[in-house]
Amino acid sequence: MRRGCFITLEGPEGAGKSTVARGLQAELERRGVSVLLTREPGGTPLAEKLRAVLLQKGGESITPQAETLLMFSARALHVTNLIRPALASGRWVICDRFTDASYAYQGAGRNVPTILIDQLADAVHGDLWPDRTLLLDLPVADGMRRVRERNTGTDRFEQEGLAFFERVRQCYLQRATADPQRFRILDAGQDAAAVLAAAVAALPAASGP
Repeated sequence: MRRGCFITLEGPEGAGKSTVARGLQAELERRGVSVLLTREPGGTPLAEKLRAVLLQKGGESITPQAETLLMFSARALHVTNLIRPALASGRWVICDRFTDASYAYQGAGRNVPTILIDQLADAVHGDLWPDRTLLLDLPVADGMRRVRERNTGTDRFEQEGLAFFERVRQCYLQRATADPQRFRILDAGQDAAAVLAAAVAALPAASGP
């Protein structure tokens, strides 16, 4: 059986990744493609419990190193129990964030050494990397304004300051520039329909009918 295609969406807070992910799922299913929509951290019951720990504000502090290890613990569960089996069965997987987020948030944002993230990525998913990563890029101030307008409160990451998110954004852009075969940079400042159309156009050619 032909392996499914692994698509990830990355970007700063407020970029609209979840909305685009749902739109891509609908478009691919319209074309007759079986799609698994998932997210990180999370995706499986145990990984979702780790997500709750990672996003909760207050309580016991989590060091950058502990945060990184928790992220990769959730990712190990996600990859082994959900993503790999889905791809092996021929399904397409659309994931809201993956390891690029660890380089951006824990690496650039929290100053966790890149070598540690490299080692964890190799241990957790080895040569399994997305076939295509869509980076929804948006100025940090615009993204944070969207987060405030959602009026749903902020999680432990969303409460960080602008300098943190500027480091995250620059890391994403640097990774995209360094790997143009995998990444496509989309202007998330456009209206939702335009962003989705750009995301559909950026999918690998194999997604056609």
